[in-house]
Amino acid sequence: MSISFYMDENVHGAITNGLRLRNIVVLTVQEDDRIGISDPEVLNRATELQRVLFSQDDDLLAEAKSRQTRSIRFPGLVFARQSRVSIGTCIRDLEIIA
Repeated sequence: MSISFYMDENVHGAITNGLRLRNIVVLTVQEDDRIGISDPEVLNRATELQRVLFSQDDDLLAEAKSRQTRSIRFPGLVFARQSRVSIGTCIRDLEIIA
């Protein structure tokens, strides 16, 4: 079973394109016509679609932690800090996860 990703709107398009070149199923917030929705709404949408959320937004870490603390289920969150991880590394790591 492979993992499908829901990409937060702040994720560089090259990461999404690189994953697609590797046949990994990806849907972006932009493609889903959800630009500008709040972090809780992004995580709600990923849950609704049963996709793991990939984000580079620190605020989503707090939202995920809050949900874990309250035992609210969601498919998962993969986080990479933009300033510390290259695009290529993100693609490789996400490919391994998928």
